[in-house]
Amino acid sequence: MTRRTRPVSWIKAALKAFRVFPAEAQSICLTALTIAAEGGKADLAKPLHGLGAGVFEIALPYRGAAFRVVYVVQLGEAIWVVHAFQKKRDIEVIRDRVRRLKGIVP
Repeated sequence: MTRRTRPVSWIKAALKAFRVFPAEAQSICLTALTIAAEGGKADLAKPLHGLGAGVFEIALPYRGAAFRVVYVVQLGEAIWVVHAFQKKRDIEVIRDRVRRLKGIVP
């Protein structure tokens, strides 16, 4: 019996963010998504707790940065990619926002 490969669908903002990743990081993440589409789970993927069953995060350390891709496996026929980001950038955004708030809020 052959295993059916599920399609991988992207939320537009996630795809736009993913396309900014370095080419090699994109390739590694796409391989992990292909494994998910074939019914498996890549070593880089782990359940993302607190969001319900079937939500996974690909966590890729790459050249001093940390790239993340979040996908859902239990929505219809497709694997849905819902978010892609570089962890360092998100942490910098958070740090900047906290710094600005501290300057505004007494």
